[in-house]
Amino acid sequence: MLFCAGLGLATVALPLVALLSGYSGVAVGIFASVSAVSQMGVRFFLAAAMRRWSDRSLVAVAGLLLAASNGLVALSTELVPFLVAELLQGAARACFWTGAQTHVVRGRLTAVRALANLNLTSSLGILAGPAAAGVLIDHDPDLALWVAAVVSLLSFVPAMALDRLPPFTLPSEGRPRGGLRHRPAVRAGLLASGCEGSWRALLNSYVPVILDAARQSSSVIGILISAANAASIVSSVAVARVRSGRASLAVSLSIVAAGAGIAALAVTAEHAVPAAIALAVSGLGAGALQTMGPAMAATAVDPQEKGEAIAVTGTVRAAALLVVPLAVAGMVSVIPLVAAVTLSGGLLAVPAAAALRGRGGTEPRAATG
Repeated sequence: MLFCAGLGLATVALPLVALLSGYSGVAVGIFASVSAVSQMGVRFFLAAAMRRWSDRSLVAVAGLLLAASNGLVALSTELVPFLVAELLQGAARACFWTGAQTHVVRGRLTAVRALANLNLTSSLGILAGPAAAGVLIDHDPDLALWVAAVVSLLSFVPAMALDRLPPFTLPSEGRPRGGLRHRPAVRAGLLASGCEGSWRALLNSYVPVILDAARQSSSVIGILISAANAASIVSSVAVARVRSGRASLAVSLSIVAAGAGIAALAVTAEHAVPAAIALAVSGLGAGALQTMGPAMAATAVDPQEKGEAIAVTGTVRAAALLVVPLAVAGMVSVIPLVAAVTLSGGLLAVPAAAALRGRGGTEPRAATG
């Protein structure tokens, strides 16, 4: 919760401080892309890192990296410090989510329930952070960054109080040929994480643009986006009640809901209530995917491969966050934005059938997760 509160503060404070410092909106977008590239790049090395260091070490380091990121911009808003800060934030995101998700799925709860608990707790921080940032920036932009740095740094303390679980080793029976990505249940988990990342990318980029083009006010746009986020939080926790034997069906239905809700926005954007319903439906689907994706992958592998499974699903999600906005930007050069987003939402539903094919491998190997 502390780390995500610091992250929530930073996600509002950094772009606003950049604008106040004279950077253009395009520059702010480039800064965000640098963070996304950093996150994806770091994730490639985390599976190997968790064979050397404990997962709690990643969570602890994430707090230090995020604190350094916020503190650096508080000290200087020059170009190089901004770029370094975004690199550090991306690395912090990668380390935190991979380390935290891996740590909880190694506990006594099932992977789905453990990840649902983690998502609920982190959501509290993510929701509180932006609200606090808005208040603090009105008084002093640098103060918002320093508070974000301090809160992030404080997350180091509870991180070091986590159980010191041993680093992973290679499975005693060796690896099946083809690696993790060729196992049906892992593929289903990757599809779920990729679709959730695609949904998040659209929600954070083009959905507000479509609503603005439909002449919705800023306050209404904020409420609609909040409705989608709230629905996502609810379903990410509620999905813990889904039985393991129905995991693939739940993922398939969630993929359809996430994609159809975004696609439906094209015909509902001018009317607040229907638009809220469409976004809430898409949020319900995406929230379930956020929990089920890594859970399906983690429960389908050897206990010594859980860290790698979590890292791989996170890498796919990070790739979607980076690639989808660029893909939509490319489509906009040929078709209108509304049509591009509608098509993207429709394409999100395509992997649902593939997720169903992973149902044979979704049963957890042990009740302890």
